[in-house]
Amino acid sequence: MLHRFDLHVHSYFSSDAAGAPEELIVAARAKGLSGIAITDHDTCEAHDYLIEKGLERPDGQPAHGFLVVPGVEVSTADGHLLCIGVTLPPMRGEPAADVVKAIEDRGGVAIPSHPYDHWRAGIPEVVLDTLGLKALEVFNAAAKKEYNERALAYATRRGLSMTASSDAHHASAVATSSTAFELDELSVPRLVIALRKGGVPEGRYLSLQEAFKKQFGSWLRPAHRKLS
Repeated sequence: MLHRFDLHVHSYFSSDAAGAPEELIVAARAKGLSGIAITDHDTCEAHDYLIEKGLERPDGQPAHGFLVVPGVEVSTADGHLLCIGVTLPPMRGEPAADVVKAIEDRGGVAIPSHPYDHWRAGIPEVVLDTLGLKALEVFNAAAKKEYNERALAYATRRGLSMTASSDAHHASAVATSSTAFELDELSVPRLVIALRKGGVPEGRYLSLQEAFKKQFGSWLRPAHRKLS
C-alpha cells in the first residue's frame, strides 16, 4: 500500500518553531499523510512527550492508525543532518561523519537536509562526498529552487534515495511536500527499509504566507506554546 510521509517537521521543542506536536499530527492526518517524522533541532523531547501522551509508540508501530517516526535534526560541525527512524543522544557540533555512523549503528537513516543551502547550514558537497549516505533531501519546501535542483542532481549521480519534505515550523505547513513509499506494513522498521531503497518525492514550495511564518516563527512561538 502507498503511504505518504513528511520526514522533516519541527514542533515547538525547536526554538524557532511554533507548532505543538499534537497539532502537527492533526494537520498531517487531515492532509492524508500516513505519518510524520518530528525532527526538532538537537532534541528528541517531542518524542518522549508524545509517547507519554500515547500518540507515539516506542515499538515503532502506529498509534491510532498514524505513524510518528522518531527523528532529530542535528547541527553537526559540517551542517544540518536529519536522523530518521531512531533517536540520538545530544551530538550537536560533532563531525557529520560521526553522526552518520551513530545513526546507522542505531538502525536509522541519515539524510542531509537542504544541502547546498549555505544560508541554512546545508552540508557542502566536499563533505557530502565523504559520507556513506543512503538518502538525500532533494526537495525542501523552504529552499531556493537552485539548491533543490543541485541536490537532485547530486543524489542522481550517487544513486541515493530521495526525499521531499516541508521543513514545517508550523502545523499549517505540514505536508506541503512529502515522500511516498510502498509499504506492506505501516511501521517504523518497514519505513526505514523503504527509505533506504527509495521513495517518490512530491515537492511543492511554501506559500508566501507560510514562508513569512517560518521566517518569523520565533516571534509567534511563546503565545502559541502557551495556548497549546
